[in-house]
Amino acid sequence: MKTSWAALVLIFSLAVSLPAGETSWTGNYTDKKYLNGQAVLQLNILEEKGAISVDFDAAYNDGHGCAPQASGPAQIVDKNTLRFIFTDSSNNSGTGTIRRSGEGVTISINPTRVADSKCVVFYGKDVRLGRAK
Repeated sequence: MKTSWAALVLIFSLAVSLPAGETSWTGNYTDKKYLNGQAVLQLNILEEKGAISVDFDAAYNDGHGCAPQASGPAQIVDKNTLRFIFTDSSNNSGTGTIRRSGEGVTISINPTRVADSKCVVFYGKDVRLGRAK
């Protein structure tokens, strides 16, 4: 009886110590078939010491046109949503939202200052990104 009691306590302790759900925002996400298979969009989120930063980049598969690289700070809106600001390598800037979505995220990117309009094609609403493998 003592052995089964000890096993029960061990199982309960393990169950209590396991995370209930996604707690950290840190992760890498991608859509390798972005813009109908013509481009790739990658997103990295880093949560460290209470601060969250995002960086993302996009490029056409054949290398033509603009290939923006962007970064900026993010803030938690609620347990499933981040809001961020960004500046990209072409001096475009704006805001965005990231929402947890199953095993990935959904990102909306809104340019508010456009210095290079060729890059705007990569900035859209409700773009689903899967966790990078």
